[in-house]
Amino acid sequence: MIRLATVSPCYNEEEVLRHSVEQLTALFERMIDEKLISDDSMMVFVNDGSRDRTWEIIRESHDSNKFVRGINMSRNVGHQNAIMAGMMTAKDWADAVITLDADLQDDIECIPKMVKAFEEGYDIVYGVKVQRNADGFMKKMTAQTFYKFQSSMGVESVYNHADFRLLSRRALDMLSTYKEHNLYLRGLIPLLGLRHTTVDDVISERFAGKSKYTVSKMMHLALNGITAFSVRPLFAIYNIGILFLIVAFLIGCYVVYSLLFGTVEPGWASLMLSLWTVGGFVLISLGVVGTYIAQIYTEVKQRPLYHIQEILS
Repeated sequence: MIRLATVSPCYNEEEVLRHSVEQLTALFERMIDEKLISDDSMMVFVNDGSRDRTWEIIRESHDSNKFVRGINMSRNVGHQNAIMAGMMTAKDWADAVITLDADLQDDIECIPKMVKAFEEGYDIVYGVKVQRNADGFMKKMTAQTFYKFQSSMGVESVYNHADFRLLSRRALDMLSTYKEHNLYLRGLIPLLGLRHTTVDDVISERFAGKSKYTVSKMMHLALNGITAFSVRPLFAIYNIGILFLIVAFLIGCYVVYSLLFGTVEPGWASLMLSLWTVGGFVLISLGVVGTYIAQIYTEVKQRPLYHIQEILS
């Protein structure tokens, strides 16, 4: 039997936390009875600078529930860094770690399947979303568009996989050697190259409250995912620049033709269109290059990803 740890980042999750603890406790007890996991397995909740009673509830649950452990970050460090903090702490406590969001929208019935896959020799087990009825149309559309765009940019990842996954201690030890500050775990973990498989994940409605993962946070994560693993946007700018030169050459040919044959007409509209098009392209190009420079700026400072204020073990 393996010693399992689940790791759940929490940001203002007081509305769902007690319910999530109850659900996971029932699952843990069943898995212990089925001899899938040992009775010293644990669920680790990482408080990511919450402004509500999240940490107090984690502390109360720790005092009354033998499975519950807590990690209190010194401030809000973001979803990916909170997951990393939880995994790097829990890897010394368990044989395998499963990360999942505290709202339990992921199908926790996948956890026994993940454990069985681990026992079969898989170091990584990805939860892949096969049904997203609980997600709104816009969220589903933007997520699927991003996965396809990410793939076209050459970023290696698992389609329709977020952060619901099992990692063995060996995988976590290997992951700890990556010192990136712009964390995008969905792109980092496939780089480990370890034996992996997937389980089907059906997304359900939240028990209460609403997701704290706003559109701006998702956009920031998506931008990190592209710029941290692919330089294709920079080459795309180069190729579009060549295309603009070709268009400029054709326009030049047209101008010469017009002058020779006296067909010159007022070109205010075409001139303004050209100026705005080229100006927009230049600004976008500067933005892309600036994003890469900002990534370099963040990486070279080598500041700690997070500070842990308190651990309940």
